[in-house]
Amino acid sequence: MSTTLIATVVALVLGHLAQPLAASLRAYGWFGDWLRWLDERFEEGSFWSGHWGVVLALAPPLLLIGLFQYALDGTMFGLASLVFGIVVLFYAWGPRDLDLDVEAIIDAPDAASRRAAAMSLWSEPEDASLEPAPLVDAVFRNALRRWFGVLFWFLLLGPVGALLYRLTALAAYGRKAHILPRETVFGARALLSVLEWPVAQLMTLALAIVGNFDTVLSAWRTNGGAAASLDNRFLAAAGRASVNTELAEQVGEYEDEAGDGEAGGSEVLGELPELRDAMSLVWRVLLAWLAVLALFVIAGYVN
Repeated sequence: MSTTLIATVVALVLGHLAQPLAASLRAYGWFGDWLRWLDERFEEGSFWSGHWGVVLALAPPLLLIGLFQYALDGTMFGLASLVFGIVVLFYAWGPRDLDLDVEAIIDAPDAASRRAAAMSLWSEPEDASLEPAPLVDAVFRNALRRWFGVLFWFLLLGPVGALLYRLTALAAYGRKAHILPRETVFGARALLSVLEWPVAQLMTLALAIVGNFDTVLSAWRTNGGAAASLDNRFLAAAGRASVNTELAEQVGEYEDEAGDGEAGGSEVLGELPELRDAMSLVWRVLLAWLAVLALFVIAGYVN
């Protein structure tokens, strides 16, 4: 637990303060080359072109990381494992800084620049939108894929878990997915859904704690959170409901305090208030996760 907490803090700080370093190190060109090599070696109709063909792509790098993880376990009083965990988590985190991408959208001087900046939140740039609901959905989806998915599987499986999630996400969506056969992509997306479902559930629970519990619970139930399905649309729905509730409360509080002639509450919130509030909620969810990790660490030391 302490390794996870330290590695997460280091990954966050380095990714935010050393963005050029993070961008240069978090390169996955080798994985694209590996996928392309596999696609050239296997014929159509082979195991590679099937639903579970992605296993061929994931197994070698994960086996290598797993062997390193096992070999370093317990060496140098755990320091080697800690350093290795920090390196792998930092590599698997992101790959872009979500906070900086959101700031770039908010600070853009015009609509064209804002839309160009918003493309960083979508795996397919043509899907980018400046509408409030899609923007909020994109923030929570990116938080899941850039932060919480990696963190959750790092917590459960260590470095091999963090890399498992990152490589699966790369194979399922984005440019790397275009290299794969169609059925292999479907298999990668099915695996990613399995990996993301518990993460989305825990994110929603934390969102209920740091936000409006009743609002989140209602959105979770209405959008299949309790159903026997791997669809995690309930997370985006809970995020939208939380943002709408918080913005309504902010406007109401300002209008109660403002005197005659004062600007309306909606004007005071400024442009893209949904985007700002969504990012604020994501940070609070992350802090809630880190607080729980810290409690586990403290409890371990006490025991």
